[in-house]
Amino acid sequence: MKITKTKKRWGIILLLLVVITGLAFYPLPRQAPIQYVDRESGLVKTEKVAGEKWLVWLYNNPIGEATLWGLAKRKVVSSIYGNMMDRPASAEKIGPFVEEFDIDLSIAQKKQFNSFNDFFTRKLKKSARPVDTSSNIVVSPADGKILAYTNITNTDFIIKGYRFDVYSFLADSALARKYLDGSLIIVRLAPNDYHRFHFPVGGNISPITPIDGGYYSVNPIALRKKAEIFCLNKREFVIISNPLFGNVVMAEVGATMVGSIVQTYKSDFVIKGQEKGYFKFGGSTVVLLFEKNKIHIDGDLLINTSKGLETAVEVGERIGVSGFAQEASVESFELVGLD
Repeated sequence: MKITKTKKRWGIILLLLVVITGLAFYPLPRQAPIQYVDRESGLVKTEKVAGEKWLVWLYNNPIGEATLWGLAKRKVVSSIYGNMMDRPASAEKIGPFVEEFDIDLSIAQKKQFNSFNDFFTRKLKKSARPVDTSSNIVVSPADGKILAYTNITNTDFIIKGYRFDVYSFLADSALARKYLDGSLIIVRLAPNDYHRFHFPVGGNISPITPIDGGYYSVNPIALRKKAEIFCLNKREFVIISNPLFGNVVMAEVGATMVGSIVQTYKSDFVIKGQEKGYFKFGGSTVVLLFEKNKIHIDGDLLINTSKGLETAVEVGERIGVSGFAQEASVESFELVGLD
C-alpha cells in the first residue's frame, strides 16, 4: 500500500513537472514592434529592446507571469541584481552592451569603468547635453522617449492602451485634485539610455515623498499586459515651485532590475538642467505633472502621442513653454517617413 501511494505521489509530481515545462515553453505571441519618432529627423524608428525575449516570456507566458508575481517584481531580486552590477566582474558586460546598442562613449566624462553600474550611471560632458536656459522653457529631464498629454479631464484616463490614475500615482487625493485638467509628461528610459535625470525647471523644491511599490518593467511590452504599472511600482516625487510653471511634480519610478534610485542634489533651491539623481541598472521612468494652463507642451510631442508614438528626446532640450507664453502651433509638425 505504501509503495502504491508513493508511486502515485511521484506520478502526480512528474505530471505537474511535465505540465509546467510545457507551459514554460508554450509558444509566445508575436509582439508588435516598439516604434518611436526620432525628433531630430522626424523619422519613425523601431526600438531595439534589451532582454526582449525575457520580457515577452515574463508578461505573456503563464509560468513567466507566475515568476513575475513571485520573484521578478520583488525588491530583493532587483537589489540582488543591482548589487551584482556593482561588482568589478560585471565590467565584462560593458563592451558587448556598448557594441549591441551603439552607445557613444566619446561624450562620457570618463572611458574606463569599475563595474557595469559605474558605466550605467556615467556622467556626460556638459557640451553633450546643452540646456535651453530661457526662463519660459521646460526642458526634458532625461534622455528617453516621451508621451505627452494635456487637459487631464479625470483621474483615470487612457495612455497607450493602459489606465493612469493620478490619485493612485501620487497616493494623495488632495494633491491629485490640483492637477485635474493639467498636463502630464512621461519620459521612459531604456537600459541603453543615459541614466541620470535633471530638473526640467528651476525653483524651490519640497522634501521627497517616497511611495513604496513593486518593480515591474516599464517597457511597452510589459505595459501592454499590465496597465497599472506606474501606480504599482516604487516611486518618489518632489514638487518644484516655479513662478511661471507653478507647482511641478517630478517623480522617478523604479522598474525591474533597477538597483536603486539615487538622489544627488543637496539644496532646496535648484536650477533648470541641474542633476537631480540617477537610476542604477535597469530601465525606468520620469513623470512630470503640471497644473492647468501652466504649460504648452510642444506640438510635435502631442501629435506623436496622439498617433500612439513616443518621441525620442535628450536632457536639456525644449519640450514645452510657459502657459503665459504664446501657444506653440501643432499644425506645422508632421511625421516624414519610416526607417
